[in-house]
Amino acid sequence: MRRSYYSHLFTIKIKELVIDADTGIVEATDTTPWFGFQDDVVIRITDAGSKRLVDIRSKSRIGGSDLGKNAERIRRFIKELDKILES
Repeated sequence: MRRSYYSHLFTIKIKELVIDADTGIVEATDTTPWFGFQDDVVIRITDAGSKRLVDIRSKSRIGGSDLGKNAERIRRFIKELDKILES
């Protein structure tokens, strides 16, 4: 398999993961594949009656622009979560 054909595919490597079951918060650090920038990711799950609300935040630690990387990460997470919930 030639990497050049699949440049859009890569593994997310999470180096830090903190889960607080009492508050429903997951905190993680994601490192970008090309430059090794570290981004903070926080996922909060809260009860809303008979439903659960999932809030996701992804923020770059440095730089003024992330070139859409954080929004892409959130979209990808939501897509994967939807797949799991549908099965």
